Amino acid sequence: MMLRYALKTVRARKAGFLGAFLALMCAAALITACGTLLETGLRGTVRTERYAAAPVVVSADQNVHQRTVKHKKGKTKVKHKAKPIAERAWLAASLGDTLAGTPGVARVIPELTFPATPLTGTGTGADGRAAYGHAWESAALTPYRLTSGTAPEAATDVVVDRYLAERARLAPGDRLTVQSTRAPRSYRVSGIAAPGPDVRHQTALFFSAAEARRLAAHPGQVTAFGVVPEAGTDPERLRHDLTEALRDTGNGTGGSKGASTGVRVTTGDARGPVEFLDAAAARTKLVSMGGAMGGTSLLVAVLVVVGTFALSVQQRHRELALLRAVAATTGQVRRLLGREALIVGAAAGIAGALLGLPLGGLLFDRFVALGAVPATLRHTTGFLPPLAAVAATLLGAWAAARIASRRVTRIRPAEALAEARTESPRTPWGRLLAGLVLLAGGVVLVVVLGMLRTEPASTPVTFLAVVVLSTAVALLGPLLVRAAALLLAGPLRLTGHGGRLATANLRAGAARAASVVTPLTLLVAMACTVLFVQPALGDAARAQAREGVRADWVVASRGPGVPAAAAHRLRSGEDVVTEVVRTTVRVGLDKYAAQGVTPAGLTRTWDPDVVAGSLDGLTERTVAVSELAADQLGLVPGDALKLTLGDGTPVEVTVAAVYARGLGFGDLTFAHGLVAAHVDNPLAATLLVGTDRARGDLAAALRDFPGLTVLTPAAADSLQAERQQANAEVNLLAMGLVLAFTAIAVVNTLAMSVSERVREFALLRLAGATRRQVLRMLRTEALSLLLLATTLGSAIALSVLTAFSVGMTGRAAPAVLPLVYLAVVAGAGCLTLVATALPGRVALRVRAVTVATARE
Repeated sequence: MMLRYALKTVRARKAGFLGAFLALMCAAALITACGTLLETGLRGTVRTERYAAAPVVVSADQNVHQRTVKHKKGKTKVKHKAKPIAERAWLAASLGDTLAGTPGVARVIPELTFPATPLTGTGTGADGRAAYGHAWESAALTPYRLTSGTAPEAATDVVVDRYLAERARLAPGDRLTVQSTRAPRSYRVSGIAAPGPDVRHQTALFFSAAEARRLAAHPGQVTAFGVVPEAGTDPERLRHDLTEALRDTGNGTGGSKGASTGVRVTTGDARGPVEFLDAAAARTKLVSMGGAMGGTSLLVAVLVVVGTFALSVQQRHRELALLRAVAATTGQVRRLLGREALIVGAAAGIAGALLGLPLGGLLFDRFVALGAVPATLRHTTGFLPPLAAVAATLLGAWAAARIASRRVTRIRPAEALAEARTESPRTPWGRLLAGLVLLAGGVVLVVVLGMLRTEPASTPVTFLAVVVLSTAVALLGPLLVRAAALLLAGPLRLTGHGGRLATANLRAGAARAASVVTPLTLLVAMACTVLFVQPALGDAARAQAREGVRADWVVASRGPGVPAAAAHRLRSGEDVVTEVVRTTVRVGLDKYAAQGVTPAGLTRTWDPDVVAGSLDGLTERTVAVSELAADQLGLVPGDALKLTLGDGTPVEVTVAAVYARGLGFGDLTFAHGLVAAHVDNPLAATLLVGTDRARGDLAAALRDFPGLTVLTPAAADSLQAERQQANAEVNLLAMGLVLAFTAIAVVNTLAMSVSERVREFALLRLAGATRRQVLRMLRTEALSLLLLATTLGSAIALSVLTAFSVGMTGRAAPAVLPLVYLAVVAGAGCLTLVATALPGRVALRVRAVTVATARE
């Protein structure tokens, strides 16, 4: 029975429920889109390309593992955790004999993969595809077949794939310069090979076996083994047999609780992550990004939807009061509102989920275009994200209706009609107490944020603090609006009759005005936080880097990096050249940004602000650590540190120095030789040159190295700023949907707030007010609410950004860009005025007498 009444109510009040429907639909679309990213991170496939003809692939484990054993109440509990390493882990070439001796194996093909960028007259010639070098013997893994020319035999021969040959217009006999892990070298194109149809995301260059081993720079090691089974042998069965054979030799996979001893045997789609390490790492990033976006979206959606339903119920206060007056019980009214909310929530949830599926695809494609996610990872969409979005929408709608209806269902029938006439001037004690508790919780979060010193820990707390403080504003909104009306009463009187009416309306309709202030506050606070949190961190890092670089010149590369031969060419006399190569290492399971630098003459070009120890002791058996890393790990100079290098190699080094500028130079600094031997790309990211020579002399010395540029430290800093801005685009896109949803909520709430006041406008016109005067009153109210929301949102953002800056940089110096801030305020102002003026003009088109008569 109650469901039938709810359906009739929804049909009769379609316009009244439109605002709630739009808010819920946008929330469902947002949750679905974020859910597809999360699902892609958890279940997204990475299909193999180069290993298509090898049903079984043997590779090194790409994770660092940690086991903890706990004994409690006579029981032993073993926990196993694994985290991915940053570089490719390599295998001993001698394992090939073990694999070849396993029953069911027809052929074992060793694989070498290393960076190899073709340099043509128009650029790299790869047209955006990643380019890798291999030994010709591994061409059978795809397979690649020669379409012209011959296989590479001499050290100066290379076979290119058909994709590169067509774009660079190469033919057998042409010369091609390749920048690999060593100095660039000119090769003769001996042949052109065509791959299978599945190779779409990479360009392959094949060298002779000896040259490939030289360029791979890992003697006695291989990237992987492709295993071809004998005819009739099931790949899965062979995978099991190979696992057992490797375990017997102490190199196999397995072990209890999923622990690994260094080697993995994979088949099917599991081969893809072996081939594309960046895609495998991107899955972890998407899980983190999708979870953070989804969680923030859900919190924002709940806050916005509750406000929208509160306004919707407030607009129906008179109708609900009549129901109470004609003997409807509290439970009946509550069930009616709950079922109405479920009906609207179901319709909005389904529509939003359907809209969110293509939205998630567009978002994923944009991440690929920005380089945050590789194209080799396939976007995965299942039934769980839409289902979760619909469920969250239904639950949110029902909860919002229950919360919004508490007051009207608790008052006595005799009081209901009286309260329907005017808004109660008192704020319920429960609402006031909840607002104060959330305000205190937000303050605690801000204090905690000021103590967090790592970005992964700070980022979720940052946005959670914004949402919690905005929720406190929502609950304390009526009090804040009344206080603002009191403060603005004097200035508003100077604007004439419209200002006096606006002041009276703000005082009398504080709850209605508070429902408008909440999404506006959230929009300003969230937009400022999103736009300024990354610049705060990036600017501080660049400031430390500027202060720490003492070099006269910086050599940068437009390609994969600066080869060691270029550094050797520049070293002469008293000139100092510091090679900088970057990586990521793990101490236990914790990840730290690291770099390798040339120790000789280091203090001439680089000053990380050493606070303990000395850089003079930096060798391949020592390390310098930042103050943050030293505090986290409890290290002082002379202590031993066990860690795992980027390619999974465990080492133990001694702490030689502790430095202060870790934000600009990374947490760990090693000798260049140690890091370069354990990264995929050993080319230097930059060269720091201390010399009296002019730029022209350095450029002349580097003329044999294509793509290198000699820059001043200031120009190099500007280049870093451009890269920082490119990285910031990913974060802006990630939170852009949340901001867009909040902006829609602002427009939606304002339109609902104005449209319910048709009778009020009619009475004003009957009392002699003109349309222009009513619109001026609306604009004055809107600007007053905008001023209050901007003040509150700015205060929230400033407190959160200041705490973030203190925690991450040690200084209370948030990077607030004045022009960007003004753009945020101007954007909020435009939304406010447009969403007020348009519904106001529509409401004023109806004849005042007609409205007054109809509502009586």
